[in-house]
Amino acid sequence: MAPSPRKKPTVVLFVRHGRTPTTGQVLPGRAKGLHLGDEGVAQAERAAERIGALGKRRVKAVYASPMERTRQTAAPIAAALGQKVKIERGLLEADFGKWTGRKLADLYKRPEWEQVQKYPSGFRFPEGESFAEMQQRMVGAVQKLVAAHPGQTIVAVSHADPIKAAVANAMGTHLDLFQRIVVGPCSISAIIYGFGGPTVLAVNSMGDDLKALVPS
Repeated sequence: MAPSPRKKPTVVLFVRHGRTPTTGQVLPGRAKGLHLGDEGVAQAERAAERIGALGKRRVKAVYASPMERTRQTAAPIAAALGQKVKIERGLLEADFGKWTGRKLADLYKRPEWEQVQKYPSGFRFPEGESFAEMQQRMVGAVQKLVAAHPGQTIVAVSHADPIKAAVANAMGTHLDLFQRIVVGPCSISAIIYGFGGPTVLAVNSMGDDLKALVPS
C-alpha cells in the first residue's frame, strides 16, 4: 500500500478576545451578554490591522468561539480579510460552573485557588469542566480546523485558558505548568502544525510584524 501523502503545514493564529469591562475583575466564563469595552474594540481593530497585513491570499478563514466577546473581536479581522466569521464551539471558554461570574478577589481567597494555579490538571470547577477536559476539547477543535485547512493560515479567536492550553500542548508542556503562560487581551499566538508535529512561532504577541513568524 502506498503511503498517504503528507499534508502541507497549517498556521493557526490564536487571538484572545479584547478587553471587556470586567476583565481582571470577575471570572466571566460562558455567561452571556458580555461585550468588549472601548479599549477592547480598539484592541480588536489593531489585531485586524496586524492580521490583515498578511493578505487575503494567505489567511483563508476566521473562526471564533460562540461568545459575544470573541465574535466581536473576530468581526474586524474577518472584515479586513473580506471573510465571514465561522463559529467553532470547540474554541469556547472553560465551563467554570458555579464559579461563573464570581469576583476574582473572592476566588483568590478560596483554598482551591492554589490548586487551580499549581495543580490544574487535577481540578474540576464545581458543576463545570475540568482543565483536562478543556484542553482536550480545545486541542480536538484545533486538530479539526487544521485538517480542514492544509497548507493555509487561519485565525482562531478564543479565550485565555483554552489558548494557553493549546500552546502548552504544542510545546509538550504538562498542563500543570500552563498557568505560567501569559496570553493577554487581543494578543496573537502562532503555531504551525506540520507532519512532524506543532512548532510554536509566537506567544502573547502584541506588536510584532506577523510576516516575520516563520520557522527558522
